[in-house]
Amino acid sequence: MSVYTPAEVVEETGFSIDTLRYYEKIGLLERIGRNAAGQRRFSQEDVGWLGTLRCLRDTGMPIAKMLRFAELVRAGDDTIPDRIKLLEEHDQQVRSQIEKLAERQSYIHNKISYYRSQL
Repeated sequence: MSVYTPAEVVEETGFSIDTLRYYEKIGLLERIGRNAAGQRRFSQEDVGWLGTLRCLRDTGMPIAKMLRFAELVRAGDDTIPDRIKLLEEHDQQVRSQIEKLAERQSYIHNKISYYRSQL
């Protein structure tokens, strides 16, 4: 079984050490294993879970919803329908964000074209 130091996890996930500690403290991460010296050691499963959290965070999911998702995952396969619902709701919010960004990008393109026509 592969284990990772906090520095390796920071490199792999892009989360800061402080964020990793915070996520463990609030329960987004289950208790992280430690070596004989008491230093945190992350499993491949921990790193994979952090990848999921990175995706959710980067797409704007609030921590409260991330915590709810974590609870559902830990509760077992009976919660899969609830997880699907939560992710579908989030997907709709992401889709809406993308549409708004595309509108704003179009506006920016129009401004660029206007300014180029003034040269």
